[in-house]
Amino acid sequence: MKVSLLQMNSTNDKPRNLGQARELMERAIREDGPDLLVLPEVFDFLGGTSAEKKAAAETIPDGPAYALCRGIAAEHKVFVHAGSILEKVPGEERLHNTTVVFDRAGLQIARYRKIHLFDITTPDGMSYKESASIKPGDEVVTYDLDGVTVGCSICYDLRFSELFIQLARKGAQVIALPAAFTLQTGKDHWEVLCRARAIETETYFLAAAQHGPHTQGNETRHTYGHSMVVDPWGQVTAMASDGVGVVSARIDPKRVEKVRQMIPVAQHRVL
Repeated sequence: MKVSLLQMNSTNDKPRNLGQARELMERAIREDGPDLLVLPEVFDFLGGTSAEKKAAAETIPDGPAYALCRGIAAEHKVFVHAGSILEKVPGEERLHNTTVVFDRAGLQIARYRKIHLFDITTPDGMSYKESASIKPGDEVVTYDLDGVTVGCSICYDLRFSELFIQLARKGAQVIALPAAFTLQTGKDHWEVLCRARAIETETYFLAAAQHGPHTQGNETRHTYGHSMVVDPWGQVTAMASDGVGVVSARIDPKRVEKVRQMIPVAQHRVL
């Protein structure tokens, strides 16, 4: 099975973002022929003001970001793990940060809403308050990809191992993590955490990230990038260079079985 991760530089210009996503998806399909495309977190709209975010949000299953990913999946007969998009919540000011997944026929087969929200101050003094504009989800979500179980997560979820243990218990052999990790936290924690989650769950870990600058209010903020594929032994088998692009790799479900036979952590877990 082949996977392609898109590394984007999304901003508060939604048409530009969707054009970039289409170009990268079509490039990956043309050059690498993947079974699964994984986009980064908030590929449709990153930064901007609260009012701009709300205006850019979509009511699933409507909206241009949703239609783009569904159309690519159906046209090219490929699974599309549509990173995350901003989803309107009826009767709420806040939005959901939502992954939707499409099968080879363009049918929606999963929806995951980000559970853990990024409310921190980074080492460079920038304050992030995701909960001010995003309402958390509460469901642990997996889906079937041609007989392989894939678990869903988004960005800040990466720091909470309990979610990934639950995904493994639900049968996940692969876990996808669309992200927009900050430059400050990413340079020290991103690879370490991605490899740790792969090792403890003994899954392939597919981390598709944003890279580069975007504007949040009056501030210019930077995301870290380094989209990567990690195997169940914790080895990084593919990593994107800096900038916008695609990184592809093959994954082998038999490798998951082999690692789990060598170190059967699921059987040994007592809590």
